[in-house]
Amino acid sequence: MQRYFNVNGYCDPKLHYMVDLSGRLQKVKAMVDAGEYFVINRARQYGKTTLLMALEKYLRDDYLVLSLDFQMLSFDSFEKEEKFVASFSNELLEYSNQMPERIKTELEKFVRNSDGQNSLYFLFKTLNMWCRETEKRMVLMIDEVDSASNNQVFLDFLSQLRGYYLKRRKTVTFQSVILAGVYDIKTIRMKIRPEEEHKYNSPWNIAADFLVDMSFSAEDIAGMLVEYESDHHSGMDVLQMAQRIYDYTSGYPYLVSRLCKIMDEYLPMEVENESWQERWTQAGLLEAVKILTGEVSPLFDSLTNKMKEYPELRQLIYRLLFQGQSIVFNPDDYEIRMALMFGFVKIKDGFVLIANRIFEKWRFGCPSDFGKICPLFS
Repeated sequence: MQRYFNVNGYCDPKLHYMVDLSGRLQKVKAMVDAGEYFVINRARQYGKTTLLMALEKYLRDDYLVLSLDFQMLSFDSFEKEEKFVASFSNELLEYSNQMPERIKTELEKFVRNSDGQNSLYFLFKTLNMWCRETEKRMVLMIDEVDSASNNQVFLDFLSQLRGYYLKRRKTVTFQSVILAGVYDIKTIRMKIRPEEEHKYNSPWNIAADFLVDMSFSAEDIAGMLVEYESDHHSGMDVLQMAQRIYDYTSGYPYLVSRLCKIMDEYLPMEVENESWQERWTQAGLLEAVKILTGEVSPLFDSLTNKMKEYPELRQLIYRLLFQGQSIVFNPDDYEIRMALMFGFVKIKDGFVLIANRIFEKWRFGCPSDFGKICPLFS
C-alpha cells in the first residue's frame, strides 16, 4: 500500500508520511525512566495521540504500558465515583492477558459493582497490588483527559495518583503516569474562569514540566519530504520546500500535513499558467495555502469555538491581528496563557505573536475588511 499524508487520527509510519519521532521518544522515555509524572498538553491536532501511540510501542520492551483514552468513557462515567471505577476497570480489562488472575477478578467485580461499594480507594489498592506483582514496572498513559478535567471525580482520581506518588519510596506504584490533553491539568485552573480559581487546588502539582518540542522544524519536514520524494520523484527542492512550509506553519503538525496533502492530492500536475507546472513549487504552495485557509476544517472549527467560548481570547486576537498592537509576554496574564494553551499565539523575543502565517491569512474566519461585519468580533 502506498503511503500518504494523514490529517485524520494518529499517524502510522507504515501507512503515512510523517516526521521522525525517535528523538522525541528518547526524551520522553528519559522522563519515564526517571519516574516522572507529567502532562502532555498541546493544542488540538498537535500530534499528542500520535506521540502516545508511538511511545506505547517504544516503551514496551522495558515496561508494561497501560494506554487508555478517556474519550471512550461516557460523560455519565464521571458523574459518580462508583460509575467511574466501573468504567475505568472495564477499560483496564483490555489488558487482561497481562495481569494476574486475582487482579482480573477484582477488576471484574468493580465492573459489575456487585456489592455496591466501588471506590477509588479500593481501585487503587488493586492497581498497586498489580504493580507489586508484575515483572515489569508499569506506566499509565491516559489520552484526552480534557473529557473529565473539571469533574470532581477526576480530581479525586488525580489525588489518589498523587498520594501514591508521594509514598512510592515505601510502596510500589506506577513508574510513570502520563496524561495528555489540551488543558494543562498541572494547573487545573486553566479550565475555569479566573473568578472561580480560588475554589480549586490542583492535585497534580507533582507533575514535571514537559519541555519536549512537538512542533516540526524545517529539518523534520525535510525528512518527511525525502521519504515522499523517494517514492514519487517529483523533482522538488526538498530543503527549500521544507523551509517554505515551515515559514507558513511554524511547524504546527496539522498545518504541515494538510499543506502537503493538498499539494500531493488536490493540485493538478500541470496547469495552463506556465509560471508553475508542478505541485511542489512556490506557486503550488501558495495555491495550497489558499485552499487551506478557505476550507472548513476541524482545527479551524475548534479555534472558532474557543473564541466564542472565551471572550478574553477574542479581545487578545483582535488587538494582535486587527489593531496591530505589540503585546509583551506576561506569564501571569490569563488571556495570554489561554491563547498559548489553545495554540493561537507563540512567544518570540518576549512578545506575543499570532502562532503562524496560516492563522494570519485565515484571520479566524473574518474577511480582510472585517471591521463592522465580522460576527466573531462584532
